[in-house]
Amino acid sequence: MYSVYMLECSDGTLYTGISNRLDARIKKHNRGAASHYTASRLPVRLVYSEPQPDKSSALRREIAIRKLTRAAKRKLLENNPRE
Repeated sequence: MYSVYMLECSDGTLYTGISNRLDARIKKHNRGAASHYTASRLPVRLVYSEPQPDKSSALRREIAIRKLTRAAKRKLLENNPRE
């Protein structure tokens, strides 16, 4: 099982990725070892995740989310609160 996830960085920007071990991946982001983008914007926090049955589906959904405007991403977050 894979997850598509969105992180909010300390500067308010959003980062989208995929993982088959989400908790470990978030910890890796917060250590600065997962992505150049997030490494300079720590700490990050998980604001969205959705399960996907396989890596291929997760990659397709990640691309679709990345193509959304910032406003559309915020709307997605509003409609699917994590907290």
